[in-house]
Amino acid sequence: MNLDNLAKIDLNLLVTLQILLEEESVTRAASRLHLSQSALSKSLNRLRDTLGDPLFLRTAHGLKPTAHALQLKTQLPTLLQGLYQISLPPSFTPATSHRQFSFAMLESAYETSLPYYIGPILSQAPQLNLEIYGWNEKSLLDLQQGQIDFGITARELHPTADFRLNNLPDGIAHQRLFTDNQVCLVRREHPVLATLNVDKSADENVEPWDLETYLAMSHVQVRCEGNDWWLLDYQLAESGQHRHICATLPDFYGAASVCAHSDLVLTLPSSFVPQAQKLYDVVQLPLPIDFSSLVYVLLWHERNNDEPGHKWVRETICESIEKARVML
Repeated sequence: MNLDNLAKIDLNLLVTLQILLEEESVTRAASRLHLSQSALSKSLNRLRDTLGDPLFLRTAHGLKPTAHALQLKTQLPTLLQGLYQISLPPSFTPATSHRQFSFAMLESAYETSLPYYIGPILSQAPQLNLEIYGWNEKSLLDLQQGQIDFGITARELHPTADFRLNNLPDGIAHQRLFTDNQVCLVRREHPVLATLNVDKSADENVEPWDLETYLAMSHVQVRCEGNDWWLLDYQLAESGQHRHICATLPDFYGAASVCAHSDLVLTLPSSFVPQAQKLYDVVQLPLPIDFSSLVYVLLWHERNNDEPGHKWVRETICESIEKARVML
């Protein structure tokens, strides 16, 4: 495409040409365009110079289009309709839209958020295509570069955390979805439960499950955004303490399986516990250390703040999750 040549074309002349092709009369075309016949004749001369063709021949029965003009007659309506659509303000109609939206989601958010909003979105916009990928260390950059539309992940609320909410890259906007806390899981026949005299039928948490006992255990860890250590590990290290991490996995499903089939302790967000307990016979214990909460957030780029489709998806996600959590 030669943009220099395209820049020389007055788009108003294309409208004039379309009307002339429809009317085949300078008088009728001038009337429709609210122009004088002299002004329309000048426009026709400019069209001829721009397109390098006479376009119309005068006959006793009016203007007759040339072969080139007849070819343009088949192309102009589609071209002008496209230009008209460009001139309209942005809009989004969920019921008829065939757009595609892409997400990167933290694995624990599959169970804690996806079930709540996927139904409301697709029931109102059944033709949408939703592409969902796992959240990783490149996801924030993908959001910045427009490779994905939305991210759902967890941010820590501790003021010194690397992944804290107020430490997002430039241009990334966010909306809180819900807050969560870290807890522990062990298999139901774990030796520590007998030591603690836990009522294993009720998952009751009783003393003396404390930090000393917790640190004496071996642990399975979930890698977060490419990092083997969580903020919890850095907080423990500040006081010269550390967990004995025997296994590090990329997702909570795998870690829950390891926990259920070994004596390893799994520390995880409490919102994922119900899903783990559906799959495995595991018992929840509190995290025996004062530790900050984390918040699940919806992320997007600021350039899409007012884009109607993005805005509708964001609002549907937030409203659906808020409504669902009120009912929990």
